[in-house]
Amino acid sequence: MSNHAILNPADHGELRIDTAASAELGDNVMACATVPAEFRSVQAHYPIVLRRDLATGKLEALALLGFETGENLFLRDGTWDAPYRPLSMAIRPFLVGRPATPDAVPQVHVDLDHPRISTTGEGMRVFDASGQPTPYLEDIAAKLGDLDHAHRESADFFAALDRYELAESFTLEVTLDDGAKNSLVGYHTINEEKLSALDGAALQDLMTSGHLARIYMIIASLSHFGDLVARKNAKVRGG
Repeated sequence: MSNHAILNPADHGELRIDTAASAELGDNVMACATVPAEFRSVQAHYPIVLRRDLATGKLEALALLGFETGENLFLRDGTWDAPYRPLSMAIRPFLVGRPATPDAVPQVHVDLDHPRISTTGEGMRVFDASGQPTPYLEDIAAKLGDLDHAHRESADFFAALDRYELAESFTLEVTLDDGAKNSLVGYHTINEEKLSALDGAALQDLMTSGHLARIYMIIASLSHFGDLVARKNAKVRGG
């Protein structure tokens, strides 16, 4: 269960956050949400795949972290073993509170039941002794702002993928060094044949909107499946 509250120094002046990376802190997920605005950073380390929401029919993007539910192959000795952590993971346990009116300023909320909330008196302070935001909180607030803006602009990107029918389902079968098999199903990627067959007007549309570059980032990111398999083999070996 979540316990969301508007972050404020009166109630949360002593709040500290555990910023390590571990399953115990809620990082044991095989995939996390990512947004087109961060594809350039994400594609440098993780495969980016698409998933269609069965209820709404809308596409979303995910950074793959493992092959099984609850598996994050980037967790290593209390650290996140990659230079870039996707925004949806980096902001935890904070989130953007949606205001009641469209013109109101979004507020920073915190999930007080999240395992990152420190109960030991250790961790990163959110407010300093005078009740002012610490550099840590300022960084989190900037990330929340970036993520909120990116979520709102991402609808155009996914609509373009649907408009030109560029998303196709795929299945990945992986055989590990010990002979075990892992399968990824239910995801989508870019249909490169349809992308190559687009006419000049469609390509111009994608290019001027900035969508084409991000489409190619998804394609390029798939090269990291090899790294993900290597991490899985190392885990199986106990490395």
